[in-house]
Amino acid sequence: MGEDTAQSDGPASKGPTSKGPAGTSPASRTGPPPRLPVLLDAVLSVGSELELRTTLQHIVDTAADLTDARYGALGVVDPERGRLTELFTAGLTEAVRERIGALPDGRTGLIGALIHDPRPLRLADLTADPRSSGVPPGHPPMRSFLGVPIRVHTEVFGNLYLTEKRSGPFTEEDLALLRVLASQAGIAIGNARLYETARRRERWIEGAAAVTTSLLTGDTAADALMTVAERARLLADAAAGVVLQPTEAGGMEIVAASAPDDPADFVGTAIEPGSPVLVQLLSGEPVFIEDSATDPRMTTHVRTRFGPSMMLPLQSGGKLIGTLALPRRRGGLPYSAVDRLLAAQFASQAALALVLADAQHNRERLAVYEDRDRIARDLHDLVVQRLFATEMMLESTRRRATKAAADDTDELLTRAVDELDSTIQEVRTAIFALQQPPADAPTTLRGRVLRETDGAGALLGFRPSVRFEGAVDALVGDDTRLLAALRTALATAHRRPGITSVAVTVDATATLPGGRSGVRLTVTDDGLRDDGTPGGETVWQEPL
Repeated sequence: MGEDTAQSDGPASKGPTSKGPAGTSPASRTGPPPRLPVLLDAVLSVGSELELRTTLQHIVDTAADLTDARYGALGVVDPERGRLTELFTAGLTEAVRERIGALPDGRTGLIGALIHDPRPLRLADLTADPRSSGVPPGHPPMRSFLGVPIRVHTEVFGNLYLTEKRSGPFTEEDLALLRVLASQAGIAIGNARLYETARRRERWIEGAAAVTTSLLTGDTAADALMTVAERARLLADAAAGVVLQPTEAGGMEIVAASAPDDPADFVGTAIEPGSPVLVQLLSGEPVFIEDSATDPRMTTHVRTRFGPSMMLPLQSGGKLIGTLALPRRRGGLPYSAVDRLLAAQFASQAALALVLADAQHNRERLAVYEDRDRIARDLHDLVVQRLFATEMMLESTRRRATKAAADDTDELLTRAVDELDSTIQEVRTAIFALQQPPADAPTTLRGRVLRETDGAGALLGFRPSVRFEGAVDALVGDDTRLLAALRTALATAHRRPGITSVAVTVDATATLPGGRSGVRLTVTDDGLRDDGTPGGETVWQEPL
């Protein structure tokens, strides 16, 4: 355009009119070429946005306006896969896009040619080029073609494609203008990518901090894993977030799952030993998958729902806690290198938080156990010893009392001794219960009896008193029948109206009819019997 102006003006004249007041030539006083302001406006406008997707759409719209093209497209190239991941268009209505269907992925045709050989390309008739592979049904007819790569630093970010110039074929001037615009677009895209990466990194860091805070505030193990799965799914824009843990059989099983719809069928899904992907997972290596539904390494029944996926190890200090899997829907965008990096960092932080939370929980449980042991020792060393001493004093007093005094006080002293003896047995039972880990299943007869009475206490509204006589754990072998009789007796007592107390006695020193040694279970209560009389008693006994 500047050359045309220079040719029309001819050589510079030596007359007085050849110079202006500032000494400029007449050609320069004619002003800039008419398309230069448009280019300057375009260059300034493409750098005015920081949001990446808005910037890309603005670039393709500006390129179409600058070259007077009817249609335009900007394809984002995935350098790892050598194909398009996104295509931003100009000039195509929504109705046309629906008729076209799936947009090209850049593997073939002129779009693919520009990806594999990123150099400017200008064609008067693209249909005559042997690299053209035709257009899909419903696509508008196109002839003239102009394409240039967009580079961000030294990396090819994508390509600009323009077709159907309204005033004829594309010119060298159009190509020059588009190259300038593509150069400035590369700078704008670089800035937008940096801004977007910073924002995404900030979100992932905030997510990791939120997970750490949640885990250290006392969540259970199941809630902690669910927190990790749900937060990771939202941050990665995934269709699901699942946590897998190793199984005793050598496989891996989904133990927590988060998804917008019902993920109930996820939990319990297992990767069986021998699966190709399992070796990498158990060794703590990340696994990245293009399409879960077709990848032969995937063997679970839920894989058919998903496309791109990444599976990240949850490990800390060389210890593998599990695996965090983040699959996207079929046809979803593949994970970029930045996505993988940020998710891997999140997984490392989440694994550390899980370890710290588990350690904190163990410390809290240890503190509880230590406190229970202290209480048990205090009860044994102080209360039981004093009660026993008092019992001995009362027993001695009763024996030394005069005949007359004994007639009056013997009954009272005997009752006091019996009450103290019963109290000592109750305290010893409480000591034994305190020494049992609250979350563990009891392994002794004493523990099982206490578990049964505690369960009955939830129904009765009060806890039955329990007394043991003799070394029940050492003397009683099979306790199945005794426990069954205890359950039956407690259930019978619960059905009696007006019940306010239940006493359970397990005596391993009992003498059974015939003089044999045995174990006797006695359950008494103060409820009303069927005949209206108060008090009930159930006795079960068996030889040792």
